[in-house]
Amino acid sequence: QVQLVESGGGLVQPGGSLRLACAASGFTTDYDGVGWFRQAPGKEREEISCIRSSDGAKYYEESVKGRFTISRDNAKDTVYLQMNSLKPEDTAVYYCATNCPYGPFNYWGQGTQVTVSS
Repeated sequence: QVQLVESGGGLVQPGGSLRLACAASGFTTDYDGVGWFRQAPGKEREEISCIRSSDGAKYYEESVKGRFTISRDNAKDTVYLQMNSLKPEDTAVYYCATNCPYGPFNYWGQGTQVTVSS
């Protein structure tokens, strides 16, 4: 079993920044990569970024390229998502999940709310 816990969400003004964290515990060698997903009200969940464990490769969805940066701290089993230049359309619940970018997404965190509003 793997447990994922997200943190770092909140309310921020447009143009602001937030850093999300996804802390893993349990059998953290049972998957390759941790990805970030988001789901806005009335929309489907989308994968926005991924960092693979095997080779460190990173993936970004087009709408976040150049604004979001994914990184990891292996010593802490934590993956971060630095979000800059936030826009109102980034408002969503953000989740992390294992085995990105293609799945199977066996394990999910509980989600953290990000609201971008003035």
